[in-house]
Amino acid sequence: MQVNQYDNDRIGRILVTSRNVAVVGISDKHDRDSYRVARYLRENGFNIIPVNPGITSWEGIKSYPSLLDIPPEVKVDIVDVFRKPDTVIPVVNEASKIGAKVIWFQEGVINETAANNAKKLGMSVVMDRCMMKEHYKSRNRN
Repeated sequence: MQVNQYDNDRIGRILVTSRNVAVVGISDKHDRDSYRVARYLRENGFNIIPVNPGITSWEGIKSYPSLLDIPPEVKVDIVDVFRKPDTVIPVVNEASKIGAKVIWFQEGVINETAANNAKKLGMSVVMDRCMMKEHYKSRNRN
């Protein structure tokens, strides 16, 4: 099953209808992709929920050790994953438990088993795509 082949319209709809993004594997180091992507998303109207057990905050926002540590009153629309492909199956399970609608595996994060599990759990899946690049492209299509 090719779950990573979403067309531009569907990705565009996800980006328009989702505002709260839990970034799993976010870094507080400015030279890391996870930092740059999260900062871009925040500057473009997304609410960032940092998830990394190694940091206590990101850009002044409280960071959580795992998705399950995010308070239940905090709604998560998208779980944006910056982790090694062989570590993402537990992230999918946690995303499902907190009610996320979309799991977004960043460029290079390819795990068909995890993607298929996410689909079975009712989540939309975007895989091997950069959320920042997709947002930029969708804004500039016309």
